[in-house]
Amino acid sequence: MIPSPDHFFKEVPSLEKRIGYHFKDRKLLLMAFTHPSFANENKSLVQEHNERLEFLGDSVLGMIIAGYLYTELPKTAEGILSALRSKIVEGSSCILFAEKLGLLEYLMLGKGERRNGSRGRGSIMADLFEALMGAIYLDGGLEASSHFFFAHFSEELASLIREPQGNWKAELQDYCQKNYQEMPLYKVASESGPDHSKRFEVTVIVQGGEKGKGQGSSKKEAQQNAAKQALEKLHHG
Repeated sequence: MIPSPDHFFKEVPSLEKRIGYHFKDRKLLLMAFTHPSFANENKSLVQEHNERLEFLGDSVLGMIIAGYLYTELPKTAEGILSALRSKIVEGSSCILFAEKLGLLEYLMLGKGERRNGSRGRGSIMADLFEALMGAIYLDGGLEASSHFFFAHFSEELASLIREPQGNWKAELQDYCQKNYQEMPLYKVASESGPDHSKRFEVTVIVQGGEKGKGQGSSKKEAQQNAAKQALEKLHHG
């Protein structure tokens, strides 16, 4: 870990080379890589940490991804676009992005956080990546932020879009918990075909009403398709 701002600034050239962006205002970069725990323990060395940049970077990333999905998937419904955006900007994806660039080794952490070891490491990396997105945005604008993201993560983005299956149930569950404080209910409407070639039809109930119907060669696949349809209907009101 980088132990002080002086040490951090010595490492800035290698960090900038790694991320492929040269900062005009390196204080923004310092802020992005200053964890709140370090700032709290070293108030004489730094006055700001990366929480506000994290807030900004989350929105910047969401805007970049929304624009990309809107352009690249012109026939895809709004509900599906929303689900895809959520998947791409969620914490696990940001962790993946941060790990690819090896950002954590440059982060200034407080002694307490360093002693925690791996506990909370994922959240710290996700926050760090969002803070970096915010810093690049403030330093170079939306175009610079977009260029940085696509220069490094085009393959990961394509993979996340190509393999969305398996998240529709999770997305619907999150939606229902946040909006209705209840879980969606899945029911098998029909089952046909021989044992080696079964076909299932599943409905999903939300707030007492059927919101989606899906088919598949397994109950799990049918549930995913039902959840996908339900998300489209719910997002369209």
